[in-house]
Amino acid sequence: MNGKELANFVMEIADDKRALDIVTLDMRGISVMSDFFVICHGNSDRQVQSIARDIRDSVHKSGINVRRMEGFDTARWVLIDLGDVIVHVFHKDDREYYQLEKLWGDAPREAFEGESNLNV
Repeated sequence: MNGKELANFVMEIADDKRALDIVTLDMRGISVMSDFFVICHGNSDRQVQSIARDIRDSVHKSGINVRRMEGFDTARWVLIDLGDVIVHVFHKDDREYYQLEKLWGDAPREAFEGESNLNV
């Protein structure tokens, strides 16, 4: 699975867990950290943890190495390092505060058009 396919896979998992405002930033040529950032948020600590846990478990079951996961216990900003893709699962308030999409405004963006994002 290449980076773009992995980012799409992660977006689908997040959507299945009712994550909100799911966005992928194409970081190729912009950052050396990763090829793609997937950013989403939940409205509660439990939802943030549920989204992050399901992403971690689903990619692991698909044979993808989860290099590191940080911030799970506090559930404010969970970072999941999948190599070519870095996933940021925010609590809504923290996403508004850090504004990663604005910070990386030069990166092409793709919004996920899943069910849970239609009425946001």
